[in-house]
Amino acid sequence: MGGTEIDELRGALVRDGIVTLPQPLPPRWIDVVHHDFEAAFAAARSYPGGTIDRGPHRHYFAVSPEQIHRFVDLVTHPPIVALSSAVVGPDYQIVELAFDVPLPGAADQPWHRDFPMPPETRAERRISSLAFNVNTVDVTPDLAPFEVAPGTHWDSGDDFAEGMFPAPADAADRYGPLARRALPRRGIVSARSGLAVHRGTAHHGDRPRPVLILGVVAAEIVPSNMHRLLMTRGYHDELPGDVRAHLCCTLVDELEPLRQTHHIEGLRAGG
Repeated sequence: MGGTEIDELRGALVRDGIVTLPQPLPPRWIDVVHHDFEAAFAAARSYPGGTIDRGPHRHYFAVSPEQIHRFVDLVTHPPIVALSSAVVGPDYQIVELAFDVPLPGAADQPWHRDFPMPPETRAERRISSLAFNVNTVDVTPDLAPFEVAPGTHWDSGDDFAEGMFPAPADAADRYGPLARRALPRRGIVSARSGLAVHRGTAHHGDRPRPVLILGVVAAEIVPSNMHRLLMTRGYHDELPGDVRAHLCCTLVDELEPLRQTHHIEGLRAGG
């Protein structure tokens, strides 16, 4: 990708808190990821703690890169690499690989951000983390579209509950009118700041609407254990060196069922 194109993407992200990347991932590639999702979701739901509620009929669960056959292709996808380097920094670290899954019957989520505003954003107006969302199905109006309020990643959030949830009245007055609803095709990749106020909407369809999430942070950010990749030493050693350089991970001899820890209490009850 050229420098001008990256500068434009970065500028849109800084302005709006979200941007759609060029070069969608090929449908056949995405079909493999969706098949991996189905296997991983079935496995995660087979034991206690395998998924986390993000509201009624809505699940989140982290996966190991070894469960995603196209992991290397994903993390070396040129727009992802270029934007991560330009926004977060050339030594960015990949800390999250997970699925967010609204199911039929999911309700509107409350407006929220993913975490309180960190010091470097408050003091320096610097975006220190990104979430890349990879759609594995074509999103239609009945399949719980994602809504975001552009530009709200710069809101201080000082009066947000837990630094993440605006008061319902404020949400209705400010964030609702700003809302932009996304209806991406499968293979479309977006990048967003987790500080942009957003929500998942109600699901009136008849099938899951999974999104694969890839999280990156600036090199100086030390993630908690709930945001580290888990993989075997053998798998890690076989990865290309330029991929290993960007991984924040815990290495084990053998994978065991993942117990999810990234709870966001304010989302459990839904909107």
